[in-house]
Amino acid sequence: MIRVVICDDQPLIRSGFQMILDADGEIEVVGEASDGYSAVEVVKNQKPDVVLMDVRMPHRDGISATREITNSKVIILTTFSLDEYVVDALRAGASGFLLKDTTPDELIRAIKLVHAGDAVLSPEVTRTVVEMASGRLSKQSAERSSEVDLSAREIEVLKLIAAGRSNAEIAGELYLSEATVKSHVSHLLAKLGVRDRVQAVIYAYDNGLAGS
Repeated sequence: MIRVVICDDQPLIRSGFQMILDADGEIEVVGEASDGYSAVEVVKNQKPDVVLMDVRMPHRDGISATREITNSKVIILTTFSLDEYVVDALRAGASGFLLKDTTPDELIRAIKLVHAGDAVLSPEVTRTVVEMASGRLSKQSAERSSEVDLSAREIEVLKLIAAGRSNAEIAGELYLSEATVKSHVSHLLAKLGVRDRVQAVIYAYDNGLAGS
C-alpha cells in the first residue's frame, strides 16, 4: 500500500484528491494539511511514501515545507502561472509536478511512478519549468559538468530521462531490461551528484543534452 499525504489549502481540492485515491486499491491517504507548517508536522508523524504538495498556501508555502521533507517523495501541485515558484521547488528536492486539473488516471499514475523511483516529468509541465530553471542553475551545473565523465550509454539514458521517459519506456527504446535501466539510472544519478531524476533533467538542459 502506498501511503500518501495531501497538502493543499483548499478543502475541495483535498477532498477531491482523496476520493480519487481512495478508489484505488493500492493507495491509502494517511493525512492532510492546509499549510506548510502542518504539512511538515503531518509528514513527520505519518511518514508517508508520497506527498502531494501545493505551492501557495497560507502561513508557510509548499516550497519551504518541501525542503524539510527528506524521507518522503514530494509531488508539487502547480499551474503554469506559478512556474517561477516551481523552479525553487526543483531546488528544494521535489520529485515532480502535476497540474491541479490533472485527470484521476494521471494522478494515480504519477503517485505510483514516483513511489517506484521514477519522477513525474510530463512534457507539458516539466519541460517549461526546467527551461526556466536552467538559467538560474546554470552556474551550479557548469561548475560540476567538467568533472562528470558519462559513458555513451549513460548519455543516451539521460537524454531519454530529459524527454520524460519512464524506466520501462527507456528499456523499450534501448532494447534493455528494466533492471538494467534502473542500474544505469542509479549510476547516472550518483555520477551527477543529484538526488533524483528531476535534478538530472536540469543537468541535461544546462549541458545541452536535452531535446537533442
